[in-house]
Amino acid sequence: MENDTGISRRIGEVRKALALTQQKFAEGIKVSKAHAGAMELNTRKVPERILKMICFTYGVKEKWLKTGKGTMFEKGRDFKLEEVVANFNKLDELLQDYVLKQIRLALEYQETVNREKRPKDMP
Repeated sequence: MENDTGISRRIGEVRKALALTQQKFAEGIKVSKAHAGAMELNTRKVPERILKMICFTYGVKEKWLKTGKGTMFEKGRDFKLEEVVANFNKLDELLQDYVLKQIRLALEYQETVNREKRPKDMP
């Protein structure tokens, strides 16, 4: 396993790749914001339990987190979709209907823009 500085740096990379605040990242792995920050700054050792929690919670490859070799994330997880679903489920029914309507409108707009970009001789 690489030194703690590399692991600490990669923990920060994971958090940033997921666009999470230190608070949200810390909540996901069940530690305080201060603890998560200290691990990123390499002022606190990262226990094996926390490494495993990061990998399990955020779909990070353990080999990458420990050594920097390979790719950061396990294949097959779509974190944006997971975030959308989690937040959608927190909304009441009226707001869920509103969000669905906005998605449909966005898709219609995208299709219109894509049609306008096509060469004239394409269907």
